[in-house]
Amino acid sequence: MLNSKDAVRKVLDAVKADKRTSLTAPEGKLVCDAYGIPVPKEGVAKSAAEAAKLADGMGFPVVMKIVSPDILHKTEAGGVIVGVKTAADAEKSYDTILANAKKYKADAKIEGIQVQQMLAGGTEVIVGSITDGSFGKLVAFGLGGVLVEVLKDITFRLAPATKDDALSMLGGIQSHDMLKGVRGGDPVNRDALADVIVKVSKLVSDFPEIVELDLNPVFATKKDAIAADVRIVVDFDYKPRPAPRPTEEIVVAMNRIMQPKGVAVIGASAEDGKIGNSVMKNLINGGYKGEIYPIHPKAPEILGYKAYKSVKDVPGVIDTAVFAIPAKFVAGALIECGEKKIPGAVLIPSGFAEAGAPELQAEIVEIGKKYNVRLMGPNIYGFYYTPANLCATFCTAYDVKGSAALSSQSGGIGMAIIGFSRSAKMGVSAIVGLGNKSDIDEDDLLAFFEQDPNTNLIAQHCEDLKDGRAFAEAAKRVSKTKPVIVLKAGRTSAGAKAAASHTGALAGNDKIYEDVLKQSGVIRARSLRQLLEFARGVPVLPTPKGENILIITGAGGSGVLLSDSVVDNGLSLMAMPPDLDAAFRKFIPPFGAAGNPVDITGGEPPITYVNTVKLGLSDERIHALILGYWHTIVTPPMVFARNMVEVKKEMEAKGFVKPIVASLAGDVEVEEAAEYLYQNGIPSYAYSTELPVEVLGAKYKWARGAGLL
Repeated sequence: MLNSKDAVRKVLDAVKADKRTSLTAPEGKLVCDAYGIPVPKEGVAKSAAEAAKLADGMGFPVVMKIVSPDILHKTEAGGVIVGVKTAADAEKSYDTILANAKKYKADAKIEGIQVQQMLAGGTEVIVGSITDGSFGKLVAFGLGGVLVEVLKDITFRLAPATKDDALSMLGGIQSHDMLKGVRGGDPVNRDALADVIVKVSKLVSDFPEIVELDLNPVFATKKDAIAADVRIVVDFDYKPRPAPRPTEEIVVAMNRIMQPKGVAVIGASAEDGKIGNSVMKNLINGGYKGEIYPIHPKAPEILGYKAYKSVKDVPGVIDTAVFAIPAKFVAGALIECGEKKIPGAVLIPSGFAEAGAPELQAEIVEIGKKYNVRLMGPNIYGFYYTPANLCATFCTAYDVKGSAALSSQSGGIGMAIIGFSRSAKMGVSAIVGLGNKSDIDEDDLLAFFEQDPNTNLIAQHCEDLKDGRAFAEAAKRVSKTKPVIVLKAGRTSAGAKAAASHTGALAGNDKIYEDVLKQSGVIRARSLRQLLEFARGVPVLPTPKGENILIITGAGGSGVLLSDSVVDNGLSLMAMPPDLDAAFRKFIPPFGAAGNPVDITGGEPPITYVNTVKLGLSDERIHALILGYWHTIVTPPMVFARNMVEVKKEMEAKGFVKPIVASLAGDVEVEEAAEYLYQNGIPSYAYSTELPVEVLGAKYKWARGAGLL
């Protein structure tokens, strides 16, 4: 008896020997049988009597189809008869199909007639797999049959998928209610469906040459899930990506690069306006305490530092070399860095792959591999690491320290990060430019920041992920302890590699990113502003202990918009228990509204805000508070802000720690009040009912992904 892998290998070897790129239906069945993927009972008959016997054995009704390598469009050839109900019908259908086939193509090679159990009823779904350039093997699930093309309602996970992944896919399509049974219909057997997804994901992981697989439709009933049609496409030249470097190895190199004892500036200059001059000034003015070595072919010293012709002439250890020379000279200088055993090169110059010179980039990548020099860039602004007062960049010196680490693929976005961080007093541990990502990419940064005690949140802007699978695996691990936020640029381009299959045609590239990032516990930002606001706000908020959210507002209009934002961000408004409702009513005027939102109305003195917020913080059934403030003469903005900060501190001293966010509606004085609240641990926004709830929603997404809720 062949084991499951050997049975599949035997089928694939036969396909390879025939130089084919797809499996026939009977071969597809053999593969499914080997992995326990349920398919209809079937057999191939060589005579009318054999067809009747087979049909009788599997139970009527059956479908009968021609089996011929020369007839691809079976229906067109009159080679398919459905709904065969008796043995006599089976014999008659056998003869009819044979006659039709001969009429269609007289010299067709006919291997027999397939008799297949006919599936009826249930919900038609699709289970499939595609191979993505960045993420590798993905498993897909959606509604099947004709609906699949129309609705494009499909969800993806990395393969191999766990049972939990598979069950989450059933809830991950927009039309998931169809699976619960509609208008008196039966619900599907979720375990049976999840089982099919897991087995498909295991099959494609075990056999990388299976580049596409479609089970469409799968008939899902309350009893089982059976695939009516199997389509498998192979590519025997497919090579999975090599495994990423071990995390320990990444961390050793990144620690030296990000926290260097000595930095060389290749192309250092005493002339204002030159990149090499800006890098030198930023290192000096940023307060870096390590050694600085300017490298210049002729100058004896630059900005008061002894200069060297080559890094090889430097007597001390160099951990990081910052390149500020034209692209064509980079390779030569990089070889010298290799010979000096420098672990990291920060490549500011542009003029590589982004400028139509991929051969120059390929050359430096090879040098980096040969000498084990990690490359950051090229085509970047450099990087900042504030705990070491290190500004290895030509941008501006930066000294607002904090615990958020941000990276960007684009220089312009990097400058926006610097400006926002300074303006919002957010503070950062690091800002890193990744540019062309010839070597160091987002997963290298995740490995470093995961173990960096100075970082408690990582936010990354990317246009693509070079190795999506390596990133997803790193993010899944890191996000358990530190929030990971990603702004994926280029969300609207459809980049499906595998448009030949149903699943492939639906794999708009962004849907894959959406699902895999979610599977990895990543918080996805939809805009640059969101990325920055999440980076600032998520670490300020304590982790919630449950899903019940309460809105307390002085403005009815804000309450309605805040409620909308709660729903938009996947949060749940708490259903107000009668006793709590009665408790709130004691503090609000008779024309106010209890329930949720608690509307205290606009004319209330500060004490009403104080009493209702205290109650909200002290009741254990409430897990997070959203405040909607309305600017009035009775309660001016700074009076409100100071009161809220006092209440928060007083309640924290009693052990009541909950996330609080605030939306402030009013004249310009609300800006100062919002800033004061934010500096005291209450993320607050003037003129917005969306941003405070988005920040709270991001905190919840992280807490759920990290298994803390």
